[in-house]
Amino acid sequence: MDDGFLMEVCVDSVESAVNAERGGKARAPRGRGGSAAGPVLTRLSAGAGRIELCAGLVEGGTTPSMGLLQVVKQCVRVPVFVMIRPRGGDFLYSDREVEVMKADIRLAKLHGADGLVFGALTEDGRIDTELCTALLAVCRPLPVTFHRAFDMVHDPLVALETLISLGFERVLTSGCDSSALEGLSLIKRLAEQQTSARCVTSGLFPPGGGITERNLQRILEGSTASEFHCSARSARDSGMKFRNPNVAMGASFSAPEYSIKVADVAKVRTLNAIAKNIL
Repeated sequence: MDDGFLMEVCVDSVESAVNAERGGKARAPRGRGGSAAGPVLTRLSAGAGRIELCAGLVEGGTTPSMGLLQVVKQCVRVPVFVMIRPRGGDFLYSDREVEVMKADIRLAKLHGADGLVFGALTEDGRIDTELCTALLAVCRPLPVTFHRAFDMVHDPLVALETLISLGFERVLTSGCDSSALEGLSLIKRLAEQQTSARCVTSGLFPPGGGITERNLQRILEGSTASEFHCSARSARDSGMKFRNPNVAMGASFSAPEYSIKVADVAKVRTLNAIAKNIL
């Protein structure tokens, strides 16, 4: 990586994808079929180096629509890794859910995914090696990240060895804690155990999970990560003028109906600037 680090931003909309990559600056859109409609533009140093494309971020991320993938691929040039998760909740999947995951992987590859992101566990909190092996076979030749299902494993050190042996390129983790900052000591132990393993910290193990402008420096310095994972989102008000306050489209814990969370240009730039100063 030219800058010595890579920022991965998880997004659930075209607007967030564009903000994550470009820092909000205008760019020529892609033409049909993925060809550039204008001159080739290089990645801005202030933007994300990779995007994780999801739906349902309020549930931790689920599989996005293929329409969203198609349009995002037309609008950005950084690699787009697609989340493969058929529902929220745990990571113990039924046979029918596995068939959905395989179908979604095939479709994501067909529509231009640059990589895939999934995770699966057994009922006793271990890596489901049989299922992961089968899904990895469908993913080939694309690179694959094991997502934060890792944070739900019974023994993270054993789980890491298993994932490396299976061929995962990255492990996204918050150190099996509520945030990457809280799980920093485990992230460091994992990195020391396998210096060849690449992790994005949920936050690179990459660290990922609760990464903000206020804690990124401490996380990167403490984890020795060369990648990090964040959403960098802020809420913006809906453009709706008429609003019915008596109806909500989601459950009681869902986001407010007329508040939309999108990747924030200023946050993306600030996080990148912090990482550059450290690495």
